Amino acid sequence: MASVLPASNTSMRSDRNTYVGKSFVHVKNPYLDSMDEDVLYHLDLGTKTHNLPEMFGDVKFVCVGGSPNRMKAFALFMHKELRLTDSEEDIKDICAGTDRYCMYKIGPVLSISHGMGIPSISIMLHELIKLLYHARCSDVTIIRIGTSGGIGIAPGSVVITDEAVDSFFKPRFEQVILDNIVTRSTELDKELAEEIFNCSKEISNFPTLIGHTMCTYDFYEGQGRLDGALCSFSREKGLDYLKRAYNAGIRNIEMESTVFAAMCRLCGLKDTTVSKDEFLVQEDQPLEGQPPRTQTKTPCI
Repeated sequence: MASVLPASNTSMRSDRNTYVGKSFVHVKNPYLDSMDEDVLYHLDLGTKTHNLPEMFGDVKFVCVGGSPNRMKAFALFMHKELRLTDSEEDIKDICAGTDRYCMYKIGPVLSISHGMGIPSISIMLHELIKLLYHARCSDVTIIRIGTSGGIGIAPGSVVITDEAVDSFFKPRFEQVILDNIVTRSTELDKELAEEIFNCSKEISNFPTLIGHTMCTYDFYEGQGRLDGALCSFSREKGLDYLKRAYNAGIRNIEMESTVFAAMCRLCGLKDTTVSKDEFLVQEDQPLEGQPPRTQTKTPCI
C-alpha cells in the first residue's frame, strides 16, 4: 500500500493555493506551508516518505471509531459492500508501523481507529485532516461510528447526532491553548444526519433516532456513574443531572463528539456521529415516564 517518494528538498508550498475552496479539505495553520516536510508521526506517514495524493487522493468517506478491531471489521464489511475485486488479505493496516491507531483504505473509504476520549481522537484528527489536505481530497464526508451510553432510550437504539454538547449542555468545545480558554462551535451537518436517518428507515429492526450527544472528559463521574473508584455525588443528584440532560434533548453520552465536530467543521469536512447504545447510565432508573432500563451489551460495528 505504501507509495514512497524519493528524497526531495522541495517545499510543501508548491501549488497549494490551487486547492483552496469550499469542497477541499483545508487546514487553519499558516506555518504548515513553510515546512519542508510534515511527518504524521502517529499515523506512520509523511509528505516526504509517502506519495499522499496517490495513496489517498480518491478518498470521499472517512469512518472513525474507538476500537482497532471494530474498525478492521468495518473495513472488511465495506470491502464486501463495495464488491471490490481484490482479496480481503490485501487489506492491510496502513499505520502498522505505530501502535497508536489503525487505518484501512477500501476504495474511496478510510476506516480509522481513534482510541478513547478527547485527547486521543484529537491527535488522530490533527494528523488525519493534514493527511486529507496533503492528498488534496475534496468533498469528504466523515462519520464517527461507535458506542455510547443512552439516556431514556430503548437499549440497542442508534443515535444520530444533530448537535454535540458539553457537560453544561452547551454546543461548544472549550480547549486550553497556552494559558487561554478557546471556545469553538460544535455544529454538525444536520442534512447529513437527516440523510442517514432516512436510510435507516429502509432497515427493519433498526431503532434509530436523531438527538443531541453529550461529550464528557470522563467515563465514570463525568457521566453520572455510580460504579467508579471515586464517586462524589449521591444517586439522587446524579439522576437529577441525567433528567436535566434528557430534558435538554440529550439522548446519549460519549467522550469524543465535541472535539470531532469542532475540528471537522473548521477544516471543511461534512460530519456527524452515529452511535449505538451499548450501555445505559444509572440503569433501572426511569426518565420522564420512560420504562425502567436494564444494562445491555450489544455488539456494534
